[in-house]
Amino acid sequence: RLLIQYPKRQAANQVAQGQSSFLPMKLNVSGVIPPIFAIAIVGLPLTILNITSGGGVVPGGGAEAIDADTGGILQTLVAYVGQNTPGYIVLYGVLIAFFTFFYTSIVFNPEETADNLRKYGGFIPGIRPGKNTAEYLDYVLTRLTVIGTAYLVFVCVLPEILRLQYQQQIPSFFNGMSLLIVVSVTIDTVTQIQSHLVAHQYENLIKKSKLGGRKK
Repeated sequence: RLLIQYPKRQAANQVAQGQSSFLPMKLNVSGVIPPIFAIAIVGLPLTILNITSGGGVVPGGGAEAIDADTGGILQTLVAYVGQNTPGYIVLYGVLIAFFTFFYTSIVFNPEETADNLRKYGGFIPGIRPGKNTAEYLDYVLTRLTVIGTAYLVFVCVLPEILRLQYQQQIPSFFNGMSLLIVVSVTIDTVTQIQSHLVAHQYENLIKKSKLGGRKK
């Protein structure tokens, strides 16, 4: 959480005290999107090979849809980066890291955030508004994204490594993406329940205060 300060403001004959708030920056801004994109791209050669070799329906018919050279290239790719291979694990981790940084750069724009802070008079203590604030936000975001990327890669790659070592003992549905989805949904559900409970408590307090005012 980055501390944001707002200066004192004078309205009529009164001086409003300066306020402070926090700019929350997530460790994992992208969520489960990088593993989804990564697993789709890693599995693309195998999917194309299955379709063109008669596993699916393509115009032109089965294995005749591609030539022998293309089929050989696809078979080579599947052999090196197919599921349960070391190449698959390495490529999967690299793609997760790439899409994490790519998606984070799209979702969070440090320059736009710095301009909005300057427009409303907010500033980070010790950092000049404008360009310096944008550079500082990019500095913090980059280092947070590195940690978030490492944790995403670890969570998603570890089940694949275990499956490579113990193929018969690790079920196919046990993977990092499933774990991330379950945890994300659980956290969102708990957050919504807490917000509803807080809102319900406020409603009860407002009702009690109104009843107390009527009695008086």
